[in-house]
Amino acid sequence: MRADGNAPPPAVRLVVCDMAGTAVADEGLVEHAFDAAAREAGVAPGGAEHTRMRRYVQATMGASKIAVFRDLFGDEERARTANAAFERAYAEAVGQGHCAPVPGAEEAMDRLRSQGRAVVLTTGFAPATRDAVVDALGWRGRVDGALSPADAGRGRPYPDLVLAALLRTGAADAVREVAVVGDTRSDVTAGRRAGAGLVAGVLTGAHGEDDLRGAGADAVLGSVAELPDLLRDRGL
Repeated sequence: MRADGNAPPPAVRLVVCDMAGTAVADEGLVEHAFDAAAREAGVAPGGAEHTRMRRYVQATMGASKIAVFRDLFGDEERARTANAAFERAYAEAVGQGHCAPVPGAEEAMDRLRSQGRAVVLTTGFAPATRDAVVDALGWRGRVDGALSPADAGRGRPYPDLVLAALLRTGAADAVREVAVVGDTRSDVTAGRRAGAGLVAGVLTGAHGEDDLRGAGADAVLGSVAELPDLLRDRGL
């Protein structure tokens, strides 16, 4: 407690939180949307090429979806066709009610903000799909922002989304006052490259503990619900 009777500001003043697999339960929606994208781009399901591509999508979870499709197809037109089909299929699933928060995620966001921290969601989805998810969950007033690669310049594993969250909110004075949390290697790598003060992985999504720690996670949590306690226990 400071001499004026007020609590000092938290050491972590901005939390940058991934969406699908971290704050939002994935439930196989990414794979479902990829299958629709592959069909639209002329890749038949069940074949060797489809299997190879699906594995790549799983390995690159968290990255910008258009960048993933560019890597897969090596052709801008096919990549854009596939990406449009992916976003359409994901948004349709969200519209049909296949979208729910990870248990405890909403409570965690509320706790973080009540402690004086800003919370910004990030995703590899296009803005329209991101907004469909945020609106379906009624999160407009629960977070301080939601960003896609189109808002930042480049998607994960580049640091742009983390840095854009810091610049747009002005919630922290330095990157060391930022915590990053996500379920993929790309999330962790982006946090490390940005210079975040804390980078945490969670086990509710695409990648396991070994992958997350191998990418440089400072901590691996069962879910984002544990993040407020982790910050408290570390004096952050």
